[in-house]
Amino acid sequence: MPHRLPPVTKALLIADTVVFVLQLLLPAPLLAPLQLRPFVAAAPLDPLVSFMPWQLVTHAFMHADPLHIVLNMLAVFMFGTQLEFHYGARRYLQLYAISVLGAGICQLLVSTVVLQQGGPFYTTLGASGGVFGLLVAYGMTFPNQRVSLVLPPVTMKARTMVLLFIAVQLVFAIGQVKTNEAHFAHLGGALFGWLVVRTWRGQPPFGRGPKAPPPRRRDHLRIVP
Repeated sequence: MPHRLPPVTKALLIADTVVFVLQLLLPAPLLAPLQLRPFVAAAPLDPLVSFMPWQLVTHAFMHADPLHIVLNMLAVFMFGTQLEFHYGARRYLQLYAISVLGAGICQLLVSTVVLQQGGPFYTTLGASGGVFGLLVAYGMTFPNQRVSLVLPPVTMKARTMVLLFIAVQLVFAIGQVKTNEAHFAHLGGALFGWLVVRTWRGQPPFGRGPKAPPPRRRDHLRIVP
């Protein structure tokens, strides 16, 4: 594991931490417009009650509680560091940004449909969509890397871990299991992360560019899911 943090990963950790501290210090309505809201056609152009385009990005820098941000930032640190060293800062930033946007778009569509069908109005926040994009990219780049989970305490290949996480999110999303998590945002981030890596490799549906560097062997990891 590298002993220094690459620049984009460091910037993400700092930015998310600063925003979370501001969430603790400032009145909630002041930062509420940064959360992702469903689209309401009849709503006024008020960020407190309606969707605004910037929320597709800003929601990923906010978190609900300390455990939420700790788990997400731990994943960014563990997986993002290696991905950034492997692909370089520019491509890594592209991967994370596209995963966040993809997660936001998917969650926006789902929350809007739910609201139109008489479901509850709810907002979305958290970096989990971007994190799932990183997880998928990590599993594709270092598929045979052995990863140790803390909860549950098992060791498996990165590819297996990613498939397991995606399967759980699919089950929860399709079964409409209420876990207070944005499962469709997670799946959206995973989907767009997968598309980005395939594009870098010159694989369909969008890939026409040069192939990404081959995976390099990494040290054993220990993470919290």
